[in-house]
Order: sequence, then C-alpha cells, then structure tokens
Amino acid sequence: MISFKRTAFSLLFPLVALLSFAETDNNLTKEVRAFIAANWNGTIEVNLRDSGNLIGLPKPYNVPTVSGTNVFKEIYYWDTYFTNVGLLLDHQKEQAQNNVDDILYMVNRFGKMLNGSNVCYLNRSQPPYLSMMVFDVYLANKDKVWLKSAVNTLEKEYAFWMKERLTPCGLNRYSSSASEVEKRWMANLVKERFNEPDLLKGLTDQQLLTLGSHYTAEAESGWDFTPRFENRCEDFCPIDLNCNLYLYEKNFEFFYKQLGKKDKANYWRALADKRKKLINSYFYDKEQKGFYDYDYVHKTHSNVVSAAIFSLLYVNVVNHQKAKLIVDSFNLLDTPFGLRSCEEKAYGRTYQWGCVNGWAPLHYIAAVGLEQYKYIKESNRIKNQYIHLVNENFKKTGNLWEKYNVLDGSVHTTNEYEMPAFLGWTAGVYIYFTEYQR
Repeated sequence: MISFKRTAFSLLFPLVALLSFAETDNNLTKEVRAFIAANWNGTIEVNLRDSGNLIGLPKPYNVPTVSGTNVFKEIYYWDTYFTNVGLLLDHQKEQAQNNVDDILYMVNRFGKMLNGSNVCYLNRSQPPYLSMMVFDVYLANKDKVWLKSAVNTLEKEYAFWMKERLTPCGLNRYSSSASEVEKRWMANLVKERFNEPDLLKGLTDQQLLTLGSHYTAEAESGWDFTPRFENRCEDFCPIDLNCNLYLYEKNFEFFYKQLGKKDKANYWRALADKRKKLINSYFYDKEQKGFYDYDYVHKTHSNVVSAAIFSLLYVNVVNHQKAKLIVDSFNLLDTPFGLRSCEEKAYGRTYQWGCVNGWAPLHYIAAVGLEQYKYIKESNRIKNQYIHLVNENFKKTGNLWEKYNVLDGSVHTTNEYEMPAFLGWTAGVYIYFTEYQR
C-alpha cells in the first residue's frame, strides 16, 4: 500500500506527468483505456438474494470478467482491490464503494471475507485487502459516519486473522476450515490441475488429508499454486500476508485519528510497531542476505525468491539498507516483458504462480513499493513493461487477460484452468500505470 500522504495525493489527484510515448504507442494506450471504460459495466452483476451456490449481496458488484464471456459470477476478494484502483481513477467512485460495501456485508455475515461470494468458499478467505479498499474509498467520500461503521467491521476481519491464522511466532499464516471431504476434493483437484495422475498414489488417507489441507491453504493465499511454500503452505508465514496485516494496523491508526480516538490510534500503532519488528526479524535470512517466507514449523526459510518481497516496500516496513537488498534481487525476477512471480529454478513442475507468468497485482505492488523508496527507474521499468505487454497483446487479441507470459510477451501462459479475458485487476493496474508514469 502507499504511504498515507502519498495515497491521498496520488490515487485520486494525479500530480505526475505521463511519459512521452511514440505516437503509435500513445494512441494504442488511449484505445485500451477506451476499451476498459466501455466494458466496466459489463463486469457488474446484481444478486440480491442467495441463489444456488451464489451468496446474495446488497449492492451491484464487479466480477473479474465481462458478462457473456465470464466463468465468474462472484465478487472475488483481492481481485477487487486492484479493480477498485482502476474504478476510482476511471471516475466510478459509486461502484467502487458498492464493492467495498458488499465485502463489508460478507465480513459481518461470515466473520471473514470469503475467497469469493460462493458457498464453495466458506472454508477460506484470500489475501486481506479490505482495509486498503476502505482507505481509498474514504479518501474519495470523506464520510466519517461510513468510516466508523466500516472500521467496526474491519476489526471483525482482523480478529479472524488473529484468532484463526496466528502462529506461535506471532506472525500469521494461511489455512482453512475445510472438512475432510473438502480436503480430499482439493487434493484431487490439484492432481488434475497439475496433470499428474500419480500425484496421490501411495499416500495414506492421513497424508492425503494433510496434502489437501496445505493446498486449500494455498488457495487462500491467492497464489494457487506456487513453489514458494514447497507444497506445505500451512507451515509457512508468508511475507505478503504479514505485510498486509501490518498495513491494516497502520490503517487502523489512521482511521482512529480521523475519528478523533487518540487512545485507539495509539493502541494500533503499538501493534504495528510489534509486527514491524517481527517482520524484520523472521523474514530476513542472514545467510542468504535477503527476505524469504518463514517456515515456522521447521524454523527455517524458503529458498525461493518471489515477487512477494516487494510487499515489504509497498507497506514501507523495512529501512533503506534492507530495501536495497530487495532491489538487488530485482534481476532474479525481471524480464524484458515484466516480473516473474518467482525466480527461475528447477521446481519439478510448472506452476502458474511460478517463473513464466506475470500477474497484475504483483506488478502493481512492486512498482508502488519501489517508488516509495525512490527507486524511480526500476518502478518506471515495471510500469512501462506492463503497459507495453498489455498494449501489444490487445493489438493481437482485442482483449485484456488474467495473466501474461513474461518470457515471450504473449498470452501463452501456464494455465491450471482456462484463462479468462478482461480481468478486472489487469484493467485496474493498467489504468494506474498509465496515470502515474514519470
């Protein structure tokens, strides 16, 4: 997330000039922006009552894809944050708030925001971004009555993460409340998605349940599936999850200052300070001289460098010396067409959140984080690469896509399911990048 001062003056009030493009590139960017603006309404669904597996929501909401082509009828959690970034910049403030109000409704109803508004997701959440959404909408509406209600709900969501996802080291993990039936189902789903018929052969029932539990947790991470967690997601405290929760705590401090409650603001600042120390202690590996997901079960680190490290810059939780170490890892993830999700290694299988695919949210977090620490050249490189990647594939396909191949600049991606078109987070990040180039 952006620091408070910068958020207030950047997301809603552009101050930086666009870089000069070649005339053809500039025209193509305008064409893509016009395409997005013309298709926002096609991503809106209305479902006021529970119907089949779909959960009823009080307001219209955005799904990732355009009606008629989408496989999605649900609002999804972290997708919506990046979609909202674009909606706010495209003068769709009311719809952005609708999305937030629907997510707040789900937290009040279920005690957490689900992966999506479908009963099949009752056993898990997704990367927490509701606090950031509330922050951005509050900057747009300045409605303190709305903010007070939203903050009460945010505290319920925060309590879920602290009660259901806390580990003994004081940091948080992904997990689930999946039943044995759901764990077996997930294990078999992963077998199909990896196209590995023998994946479950020879496993005892308990081993199958354990594997299914880890994979359900990995689905909660949003990185389904990735080499980051060595197929043991529940054993790891992920960098990005804990950075997001740190930002929740900082946002609570800000919210309560806005609401005139100094004591509560001080309470949340203390919690943020505590988590900041834990983040800098547990995620930093002195031997590898870098930041890695922490395996709290075996008291060791992952050996995979992933784009999740940029979350440390995004939430402004490390000093400039450690920020430089993160930037020094940039070359392990950078390609001529954008950022890999993970560094290239022999992982034994190809993951869609591995080293081939580039995803919109990771580009956004990296670019914003680098800019916060004054690595403007690196931030602009990511922005320009992503704009060019989207432009070139729009020229070829006439659409935007969920993810892109950052090794060859195409839409020939590693897919564990059929890749849908016009992803909301692609549109949102593209809009942000075209607004805030330097």
